[in-house]
Amino acid sequence: MRARDLAQDYEAVRLTGDAMEAARLMAEHRLPGLLVLDDSDEPTAILPASQLIKMLVPPYVLEDPTLAAVIDERHADRLCESLRGRRVADCLSRTATPPPIAAPDDTAVEVAALMAQARSPLVAVVDRDRDGARLLGVITALHLLNALLEAANPGER
Repeated sequence: MRARDLAQDYEAVRLTGDAMEAARLMAEHRLPGLLVLDDSDEPTAILPASQLIKMLVPPYVLEDPTLAAVIDERHADRLCESLRGRRVADCLSRTATPPPIAAPDDTAVEVAALMAQARSPLVAVVDRDRDGARLLGVITALHLLNALLEAANPGER
C-alpha cells in the first residue's frame, strides 16, 4: 500500500478561515481535527478538536478547573460564542508544528512511522514536483489502521 492509495479527501480550512465555521465543520463530520492550509494550499498545521474546545473555556477556568463549577448552564450553553470573530489561526497553539507530510510513494509503514513520531491523528499526502505542491488527500490514523487490519486478514471484514 502506498500513501497515494490510502489518501482520502478530508476537510481542510485556511488560516484566515472563520473559527466558528471550522468548529461546525468538525462537529458535523465528527472529525478529530482539521487540516489547515496556507494561501498556497500547503498544509501548515492541524487544528485538533481539543484545541478548539480549549478556546471555549474561560482562562480563569484553565488556571483553576474547580472554578468550572461556578459557571451555570445558561452561560455554559453559550461557550461557543467565544469563537465569533476569530480566525482559524487564532485558535492554533503557539507551539503548533507543521503536519506530517507523506510523499505519494511512501509505504504504509512509512506513513505509520510519520504518524507515530509526530503523534498526529492524520498525515497529509502531498505530491511535489517542479511546478509546486499538490495536496492529494489525508490519511487518518483510523483509516490506516483499518487498511492494515484488512491487509493482515483479507476477507475477514
